[in-house]
Amino acid sequence: MRTALSILYRTAEILGAVLLAAIAVLIVTQVASRLFDRMVPGADELAGYCMAASFFMMLGPALRRGAHIRVGVLVERLRGAPQRVMELLCLGFATALSGYFAWYWARMTYDSYDFGDLSQGVLPIPLWMPQALMAVGLIVLVIALVDDLVAVLQGREASYQHAGMQSEG
Repeated sequence: MRTALSILYRTAEILGAVLLAAIAVLIVTQVASRLFDRMVPGADELAGYCMAASFFMMLGPALRRGAHIRVGVLVERLRGAPQRVMELLCLGFATALSGYFAWYWARMTYDSYDFGDLSQGVLPIPLWMPQALMAVGLIVLVIALVDDLVAVLQGREASYQHAGMQSEG
């Protein structure tokens, strides 16, 4: 199971990086085309979709690496059982909230597909395409949160705590 989860997180990371590279390619292409008095139709819109999809795709892997901004003022002052309880409450709340968001985002994506929604920009892009990437990113985040919740329930550290210790050393 750990191998499958590691592959999932790594795949999300790679896809997020590919989307960032696509933004760079779109921007460079747009700049270069302006030198020849041309324009790439929809490049701005596509770059925006890539940026949003990349952000969402990187949420789970960023959590695992300890890269999310966490305000640990209370949790870090606690020790032992109270700290573990607070960590479980935070992870439980984050999992529930992210799960709720992922569920409704996936439903919205399906509705966009079902209704045939298109973007209103220069290119009529089916909206379910960028929305689906964002939904997948949210689902990966929920899986990462559940993964950490289970770890803390079993008495182990959450991935972001372990990752933070590695980066400090």
